[in-house]
Amino acid sequence: MSTLFIFKALKSHKMKENTTSCCRFGVIIKCKHCNEKNCIKNGKTSNNKQQYKCKDCQKRFVLDYTYQAYNSGINQQIIVLTKEGLGIRSTARVLNISTTTLLKRIVSIAQNIPQPVISKGRIYEVDEICTFLKRKSRKIWIVYALERVTKSVVSFYVGRRTNKTLNVVLKTLRFAEAKHIFTDGLKNYKYLISKAVHKVKQYATNHIERNNLTLRIRLKRLNRRTICFSRSISVLAAILRIYFWI
Repeated sequence: MSTLFIFKALKSHKMKENTTSCCRFGVIIKCKHCNEKNCIKNGKTSNNKQQYKCKDCQKRFVLDYTYQAYNSGINQQIIVLTKEGLGIRSTARVLNISTTTLLKRIVSIAQNIPQPVISKGRIYEVDEICTFLKRKSRKIWIVYALERVTKSVVSFYVGRRTNKTLNVVLKTLRFAEAKHIFTDGLKNYKYLISKAVHKVKQYATNHIERNNLTLRIRLKRLNRRTICFSRSISVLAAILRIYFWI
C-alpha cells in the first residue's frame, strides 16, 4: 500500500470526524451567550468578520471583536478595576475602550445591582462623608448606614447635607426596625431619629469612621487631594453602588 494512499485515507477519516457546520480549524464554536455548541455561520458583519448564530438562543456573535467593549467579560473587568480605585481614564486605557463607553457601562452595571436584604432588629451606624462635583465650592455628601456586626453597607444616598438626604437612609432603617442607631453629634439626627433608638456616644461610630478612611484611600475620586474628582452625581452614585454591593 503506497504512502500517498495511506495519507489520503487518514485525511478523509479526520474530515469525517470533524464534520460540523460551525468549525474553525477543527474546533467547535461555542455560543458566547448560552455556551452551547449548536452554532452555525450566519453571514459577515459590515467590517467583513465572520458572524455566527446559535440555534438554541437564536443570538448572533463574532469570535474576535474589533472594539474591545463588545468582548465577553469586559463588564467584570470594569467592576474589578472600579473597586480597586482606578479612575475613568485609567480604566479606559487598561481596557482599551473609550471613556464615554466606560461611563455608560458603569451606570448600566449599577442599575442591575439590587439593594441587599436588610435584617430586622440590628444595630446600625450612620455617618456622612464630604466630597465635591466639578469644583470644591459644589460640595456633595455621601450618607450611608453600616450594620455594626457584619460591617456591610445597607443603604446610602448622595446629595446635599439636608434632612431630605439624611431621611432617605434613615427611612430604610425605620423599615428594618433598627434596635439602635449610632450617629455623631450632627443636630439634624435628633429630629429624624426616634429617641428610643438614637444613641450618641464617644467611640460609638468607630466602625463607620474607619470605613470612611477606607473609602478615601480606595476610591481615587474621594481622595482629599486629587485631580480625579467626580463630575457627575449619577456616575458617583453608580460607582458607590458597585463598590458597596458587589
